[in-house]
Amino acid sequence: MTLELAVKPRGPYSLALSARVSSDATRTFRDGLFTAAFDVDGAAELARAWQSPDGIVSIRAETARGASKLRWLLALDDDHSNFLRLVRNDPMLGATSRALRGLRPLRVATVAQALLRAYCGQLIEAKRARRLEQTIIRTLCAPTTSDLAALAPSQLRALGLHARRGASLVRICRALELERLHDVPTAAVAARLERERGLGPWSVGIVCLEGLGRYDYGLVGDLGLVKLLRAMRGRPVEGWETAELLEPYGEWAGLASVYLLAGYSRGLLPVDEPRAA
Repeated sequence: MTLELAVKPRGPYSLALSARVSSDATRTFRDGLFTAAFDVDGAAELARAWQSPDGIVSIRAETARGASKLRWLLALDDDHSNFLRLVRNDPMLGATSRALRGLRPLRVATVAQALLRAYCGQLIEAKRARRLEQTIIRTLCAPTTSDLAALAPSQLRALGLHARRGASLVRICRALELERLHDVPTAAVAARLERERGLGPWSVGIVCLEGLGRYDYGLVGDLGLVKLLRAMRGRPVEGWETAELLEPYGEWAGLASVYLLAGYSRGLLPVDEPRAA
């Protein structure tokens, strides 16, 4: 690695909080060191980052484009101070925003990987979903639109992805260059993806949050949010009802989803059944 860059994040930022559970088939976070592998102009590149006590994040990469990509993956320039001000005295998120103010959701290297993650994560618990995603990437392909488009659905099925989900994933990657969604407004992205069978609001939320780096589309239907709402209401709830949790946060609904889930896991929310980390 020949290039090193020192970046002062815009607004409150903690790499330790943000990358705590980020390890997957393409990246690791161990002992304060974040390491990611991704494609840059058709070539594989490895890059690393760490944060010093003064808050500066150091990035070491092979090329300037690789350093820039890692800077985006870590969301170093996406200041969320306005969100923190919005929820500072919020009955639900006030305590969480103060305790975890440096938390930002990290992005994955391609929109295609975010879509794969969404399909893997539908209706199963998070650890199993992440293992399935890792298996597919390590066994079959790099997580790009063209790589996924080249697969046969039967290959995905053999590794554990439901047949209909695998067929839908391949069909979308063959019909649409997913990286172009970066240039499309969120509402249009949601409308386009929700036309596909098997892609609902939660899946679109994963693509927007982790693939496009946007904070304005919430994780409606997330199983963690379903558990939270069930604890709040003391009765079974449907996935669509979680939209009511996110509605107050407007353009920050996606980031609010992350803070609600993090706060709930740490017992920071005002509910009867806090969850331990």
